[in-house]
Amino acid sequence: HRPPPSPSQISGLLICRCTAAYRLRRFLCYGSEGATYTSKAPPLAMERALTLIQLIEEGLGCAVVEEIRRFVLEGRAVRPNSALFALALCSQQPDDKTKRAAFRAVKDVCCTPSQIFTLIQYKKELKEGMKCGMWGRALRKAVANWYNNQDPMVLAQSVTKCKHKAGWSHQDLMRLSHMKPANEAVALIIKYITKGWKEVHVAYAEKENPEEVVKVLAYLEAVEKAKHSADEAEVRHLIEEHGLEREQIQTNHLKSKEVWKALLKEMPLATLIQHLGKMTADEILTPGGSDTEAICERILNETILEKTRLHPFSVMVAMENYKRGHSNRGKLKWVPDGAVVQALDKAFYQSLTKVKPTGKRFVVGVDISASLSSIVLGSSVSAVTAAAVMCMVFTRTEADTQVLVFSEGAVVPVTLSPDMSLMQVAAELIKVPAGSTDCALPILWASENEKPVDIFIIFTNNETWFGKANPAEALRSYRQKMSVFSKLVVCGMTTTGLSIADPDDWRMLDICGFDRVAVDIIHNFVLDLI
Repeated sequence: HRPPPSPSQISGLLICRCTAAYRLRRFLCYGSEGATYTSKAPPLAMERALTLIQLIEEGLGCAVVEEIRRFVLEGRAVRPNSALFALALCSQQPDDKTKRAAFRAVKDVCCTPSQIFTLIQYKKELKEGMKCGMWGRALRKAVANWYNNQDPMVLAQSVTKCKHKAGWSHQDLMRLSHMKPANEAVALIIKYITKGWKEVHVAYAEKENPEEVVKVLAYLEAVEKAKHSADEAEVRHLIEEHGLEREQIQTNHLKSKEVWKALLKEMPLATLIQHLGKMTADEILTPGGSDTEAICERILNETILEKTRLHPFSVMVAMENYKRGHSNRGKLKWVPDGAVVQALDKAFYQSLTKVKPTGKRFVVGVDISASLSSIVLGSSVSAVTAAAVMCMVFTRTEADTQVLVFSEGAVVPVTLSPDMSLMQVAAELIKVPAGSTDCALPILWASENEKPVDIFIIFTNNETWFGKANPAEALRSYRQKMSVFSKLVVCGMTTTGLSIADPDDWRMLDICGFDRVAVDIIHNFVLDLI
């Protein structure tokens, strides 16, 4: 039996830059302990979380749970299901302290009904393999606390937007947790979930209710009216008065222009730009129309753009998808509206000014050995467009950034001025004649020129390298020569597999495909968060 670890041991393991800590953090961030992120999410399983299990077995379960909790609260879990799986795994451990810590963390880690349902499903799946129980007193208490700790109005909104997921519903959780509401407003919502609106109306309509109960009652009544109303004007009024959202509106009403116009007023900007094609196809947005004008104003609103923290890559992908005039799946087609395209284009350049600098020194290498017209896995845009956007982000945000284009035996520094357009940057990247791939070249260039670099980021179509030096070996030699603990990110934008990064070196990372999640992962990696 090992003695329990001291607080200094716990904090030391999870804060110091050790292999185990970073493997755990990578799992929490994107679902794999390895040094490779893929745009297609891998299935979550115990075999992918061996470091997490090892840390628990070494008596550090509570520290692991705290790391999960911190990761979620700080927004570092770019694939939230990874943290949910990790928490479920901690809650199924034989160690009582780890289990208790995991159940206490449920209220912080699970922010939505979707997440609490997903957590419960992971526990069910783990139960079979680990041959342990599930619906004990601890889980019942954690589920009950999750509902009771919610603000009643937030809870009413949540349970009417997401009623079931992953094979679970609110009724299931009420029944299995033996839920006892902490106050009258929560009791009202639980009754609505289990008995339906009619019984709630009968029980509360004639009573003298507290103010909070009155608010919840009015909100649930609005949801029910919208669900059953055949009058588009009434549905629009309910949306505007009570702030109802798209998930609470029946499918037949989502074909209505009037209903969409009401939803648009409060729709989050990230959601709005994803639905521009459908709204144009359904003629909700028309050339010169007042709604089109209003949407363009929202897209260009700098306060909204800064608040939503839309990354330039996300804006660019939305713009390219809209300009294409058809969906990637299905038969939806539309004629892009020039005003909307122009608004997205301006928003893209505005969003470049909102990215916060890291203060690191960058070399961004773009491999031109193969055609950059190939489509990126995970984003439906060309490789040259994705590379150009990221080059613009780094050169306009980070004061010390050098962009290089390279292929076999040739490395050409590129100067990108702040007034260059996306099209001009993309054209600049493909000027040099192409040869064979050699992903070590940007590192060798920095070494020969004795340029201190914190982060090397290489954009390529695939993983091949035919030079004299392996990029990982070249990086190690560079570190030794320059006495700089440089990091390396290799983005294989059109490949499903990479093998450049050394899995035992936490300062190296491979990315397969390229999407919005990859942008966040690079940011976390640059800041030593994973």
